[in-house]
Amino acid sequence: MWLKLFFLLLYFLVLFVLARFFEAIVWYETGIFATQLVDPVALSFKKLKTILECRGLGYSGLPEKKDVRELVEKSGDLMEGELYSALKEEEASESVSSTNFSGEMHFYELVEDTKDGIWLVQVIANDRSPLVGKIHWEKMVKKVSRFGIRTGTFNCSSDPRYCRRRGWVRSTLIMSVPQTSTSKGKVMLKEYSGRKIEVEHIFKWITAHAASRIKTIYNAEHLKEEWNKSDQYWLKIYLFANLDQPPAFFSALSIKFTGRVEFIFVNVENWDNKSYMTDIGIYSMPSYILRTPEGIYRYGNHTGEFISLQAMDSFLRSLQPEVNDLFVLSLVLVNLMAWMDLFITQGATIKRFVVLISTLGTYNSLLIISWLPVLGFLQLPYLDSFYEYSLKLLRYSNTTTLASWVRADWMFYSSHPALFLSTYLGHGLLIDYFEKKRRRNNNNDEVNANNLEWLSSLWDWYTSYLFHPIASFQNFPVESDWDEDPDLFLERLAFPDLWLHPLIPTDYIKNLPMWRFKCLGVQSEEEVSEGSQDTENDSESENTDTLSSEKEVFEDKQSVLHNSPGRTSHCDAEACSCANKYCQTSPYERKGRSYGSYNANEDMEPDWLTWPADMLHCTECVVCLENFENGCLLMGLPCGHVFHQNCIVMWLAGGRHCCPVCRWPSYKKKQPYAQHQPLSNDVPS
Repeated sequence: MWLKLFFLLLYFLVLFVLARFFEAIVWYETGIFATQLVDPVALSFKKLKTILECRGLGYSGLPEKKDVRELVEKSGDLMEGELYSALKEEEASESVSSTNFSGEMHFYELVEDTKDGIWLVQVIANDRSPLVGKIHWEKMVKKVSRFGIRTGTFNCSSDPRYCRRRGWVRSTLIMSVPQTSTSKGKVMLKEYSGRKIEVEHIFKWITAHAASRIKTIYNAEHLKEEWNKSDQYWLKIYLFANLDQPPAFFSALSIKFTGRVEFIFVNVENWDNKSYMTDIGIYSMPSYILRTPEGIYRYGNHTGEFISLQAMDSFLRSLQPEVNDLFVLSLVLVNLMAWMDLFITQGATIKRFVVLISTLGTYNSLLIISWLPVLGFLQLPYLDSFYEYSLKLLRYSNTTTLASWVRADWMFYSSHPALFLSTYLGHGLLIDYFEKKRRRNNNNDEVNANNLEWLSSLWDWYTSYLFHPIASFQNFPVESDWDEDPDLFLERLAFPDLWLHPLIPTDYIKNLPMWRFKCLGVQSEEEVSEGSQDTENDSESENTDTLSSEKEVFEDKQSVLHNSPGRTSHCDAEACSCANKYCQTSPYERKGRSYGSYNANEDMEPDWLTWPADMLHCTECVVCLENFENGCLLMGLPCGHVFHQNCIVMWLAGGRHCCPVCRWPSYKKKQPYAQHQPLSNDVPS
């Protein structure tokens, strides 16, 4: 999980550097930056009209270019980035969808129950033609959708009773606007009563009703009173301009941020004395001023702060976010991090997608579960100070230059989704390349596994769990520790025992205990060479006595094994449960003894002192059914059973992550058994 988070942060850093690189290329080719101001005099009449449409100002009564240019200058400074975005939006001839209401409940759910938006609905009466024709309605939909105004059509033929109750006997236009200035307040419906059925006139009617909700100041005394007043709003944004009414994007934002930010329009068109504005730091017109408890902030002086709906919306969301904004942000980040598993996972293609689906389900489930206590925590009445300090921290951090760069990059990549997806794919392919190269250097065989091999190992894994004994009926210890990583623990929580399990990482194999099998009385080659002279000088009678004593020990052991009552082992069943010549309970041992011969090292007593304390004593590997030889490499599992190192590694690497004897998971710790006294003490000398 931490590796995915690291790769995600690295990807964001790449996006930041790539955006600066694009800016450098544009500056090198054209000599301009996105924050550079544009002189409206140098623009054509068509570009000036495009800017006014994006800002939401009407120009139908201004036939000359000079009047249009002055209106652009009165509404705010124009930057190269805003001009580029406006022209790009104008060229994109995308058809905006409009909702068709099916009845009263559908209309109530979307229109009357929406508290923070504007709806424009065309009502078509029974056996009547619509008030606005199809062509003009499509233009209207495209024009108002720039400002977040949603549109729809209600045909009275689908619910005539509701139309009669509402009094809609003729075709008309209905606009829904929040009635109060509080969040989630009531909604009022207004009907269009104009005679001219044109796009510009209808748009003026919409903007006039939306602007009526904004507090307007017409003189300096009113401004002084409002400026020094302290109320429930922590954020207030002022527009000082020489306009009849605020732009449509400003009015639309005032409805969108109802209850969070107060929008105030200061009309300085007929002011004679502007000294008070100089006292509070307003020196130029128009100006967008954000008033916070920490001071004032002049909007438009940093990167990406354009006079548009999208730019100011992202700016205000970063300063005064809703809980839903934070949830959506966390949802996007978690899914971007989960998709990194598609490139980090190596091996078969089917394996990649199975792991990806498992990760997506786990991460999203945990995200939703973790948000539930957070929502309950935010409802507590004693967290006002915590909430206030959190917002203050957001205001301090999001009014910096770095935050303005991040917002500008967010708007850039959101308007170019193909570039965002291609960079994410390229970043993932680089991760896949380096991860594959690293695992090949570590001689990891799963890199070269194909789909058929992986499906075969997955089936073996599934069947091993299907026939796994139910843990509740076993005498397993209640208290056990988990030594796997957090990802494995979360995946096991997300899936029941008999469902398809994700593959277990094989990193734990490196941590399993390993040691050499040694026998008492067996000398190494160096000791044998050093003592060769002494051996030659030994008497023949001493050799005969030694061999006879060893034979007696061997016969005593054989008598213990074969002549004990009930063919049970001399050792305790709990202390030794694997198949070996000391423990007769396993069928593997009976099969091994049927060979009727032992190697030379069987005559020697194993050196149990070299074994780990929690390992069971045995002398045979039940995987290959071969006895342990002196000097061979052994490996033990958490359950205590011991095998040849090569045998058990091949067993575990094949996807069978459990003990071949007791089926205890090989990655899960188990409470150690009480060790029985070494068998060498039990055998008579």
